[in-house]
Amino acid sequence: MEKIKMIEKSIIKTYRKEIWSRFIKAIKDYQLIQDHDKIMVCISGGKDSFLLAKCIQELKRHGKISFDAYYVVMNPGYNEENKKRILENAKLLNVPIEMFETDIFNVVSSLTKGNPCYLCARMRRGHLYNKAKELGCNKIALGHHFDDVIETTLLSMFYGAEIKTMMPKLYSDNFSGLELIRPLYLVKENSILSWANYNDLHFINCACRFTESCSINDDGTSKRLEMKKLINTLRKEEKDIDDNIFKSLENINAHCILGYRKNGVKHSFLEEYDKRN
Repeated sequence: MEKIKMIEKSIIKTYRKEIWSRFIKAIKDYQLIQDHDKIMVCISGGKDSFLLAKCIQELKRHGKISFDAYYVVMNPGYNEENKKRILENAKLLNVPIEMFETDIFNVVSSLTKGNPCYLCARMRRGHLYNKAKELGCNKIALGHHFDDVIETTLLSMFYGAEIKTMMPKLYSDNFSGLELIRPLYLVKENSILSWANYNDLHFINCACRFTESCSINDDGTSKRLEMKKLINTLRKEEKDIDDNIFKSLENINAHCILGYRKNGVKHSFLEEYDKRN
C-alpha cells in the first residue's frame, strides 16, 4: 500500500480511539466547524500541525460538513534545513501547502530589549490573521492539543497568579469576523507522538533562530517543559492526573472560590456571602 494511504488509514483505523474520535468529539462538543466555513489551517512544521492538516483532510473527505480548507505555512525566517524538512513532509503527507515569507526573526533579532518570544508570538499571530483575511477565511485552525491546555493552566496558576486556560475557540479582538479554533483540543500528545513513530514520520520540533540547537529535539529549558515534567511525575502516583486537571476547568464550584474577574471587573465571594445566610 502507498505510504500516504497507510498514514491516512492509521488516523481513522489504528488511532481511531486516541486521535480520530477525540478530534471529532472536539469538533462536535465545541462546535468548531460548520457548513460553509473557510478555514486556514496553520502549519508550523511540527507533528501537531501536520496531524491537524491530515485530520482536516479526512474530515472533508469522510465528514458531513461542507467547508473549505487552506493549508498555510508562514515562514518567519527558518533556516534552510528546517524549511526543506517542512516542504518534504508536506509532499510526503500530500498536504497542498502555501508558504508565505515574513521577516519576523530578523525584526526580533534586531531588538535589544523586551521578551523575544512574546514579540515573536504576537507578530506571528498578526501575520496569520492578515493572511486569513487575504484568503477570505472566517476561521484559523491551530494545532494545540490536550497537553498544551493542561500545561497552560498550570503555567497561569504558578507564574501568572490566575486560573485560566487555553480555550477551544475564541474570536479575534483585532480582526473582526475571524475566529481561532483548536480541533486537536482533546487529543493527547503521547497519541500524536505514537502516530508519528508508527508511520516513521520525522518533524521539526523548534525552528526558532534563537534556539537553533533544538531544531529537532527540545532544549529542555522552557517553563512549559517544567510543567510537562511535573505532570509526568504526578502521573506516576495518579495516572488520570491530566484528565482531572482538565475536568476541574469545567467543574468549578462557584461557592468555593475567593473571587473572579468578568468583563474586566473583579468580584469577591463577599458579594454573595451574606445572601446565603
